[in-house]
Amino acid sequence: MPTATPVLNYWPDTKCARAFWGQQELPPYRKLLADTTAWLDPRPGECWLDLGCGSGQLTRAVWEASGGSVAEVVAMDCAATNERSIAKVGNLVRPVPAPGQLRFVHGNFSHGLGEWDDARFDGAVSGLAIQYAESYSEERGCWTTDAYDHLLAEVWRVLRGGGRFVFSVNVPEPAWYKVAVNGFHGFFTARRPLRYVKNAFRMLRYGSWLKREARRGRFHYLPATTIREKLTAAGFVAIEHRVTFAGQAYLFRCVRP
Repeated sequence: MPTATPVLNYWPDTKCARAFWGQQELPPYRKLLADTTAWLDPRPGECWLDLGCGSGQLTRAVWEASGGSVAEVVAMDCAATNERSIAKVGNLVRPVPAPGQLRFVHGNFSHGLGEWDDARFDGAVSGLAIQYAESYSEERGCWTTDAYDHLLAEVWRVLRGGGRFVFSVNVPEPAWYKVAVNGFHGFFTARRPLRYVKNAFRMLRYGSWLKREARRGRFHYLPATTIREKLTAAGFVAIEHRVTFAGQAYLFRCVRP
């Protein structure tokens, strides 16, 4: 992204990616994952896109929710190391996917989804990711929501008629400590408690960076009403949402008519 000064970005870093692999052990995240999975309805032969796939929990959810009957799930992320996670998911799920049915694409959705044709997918899913689509205006000298708005339009474009978009985003000014407090009892059930604590502190550290950048307008923790307006402007209908993730995230579901 062309800016006057270098911009700190942890997202592509292996260390950051690995820290967020551990969020699946947090009870609030497991609740978010369960809530998201409950709103998925992948059908036989469909093609799905997982935006900001991370460790591949939603890629796995789509596959398992369909009983392995979807044609493919494409997982996209800006951190190249997450390709290993998607490969691991492919080895864990049952039935075992055929080659190419679960695959990783390294890319930055802030630049759009131009690698895919119109009406390429039947469904798209994203977990706490699209809010980080970023765009900087050299002319105006500030961060804008242009990339975020463009991404919503791009998701609409690559979905077929009747295609579903299920995604979560953080609430304005998320209180990360509430996630930590709600996740405290997870320490006692974690397979590796010390790693659990280490990852929790790492995510809190990254969380302070995320909130700081959101206040600058780089990232987008938006009110639910604003998100609804943006989805409507992009062309989506049947928009609904609920609160989850220890009260720190909105889960949305909408449809391309």
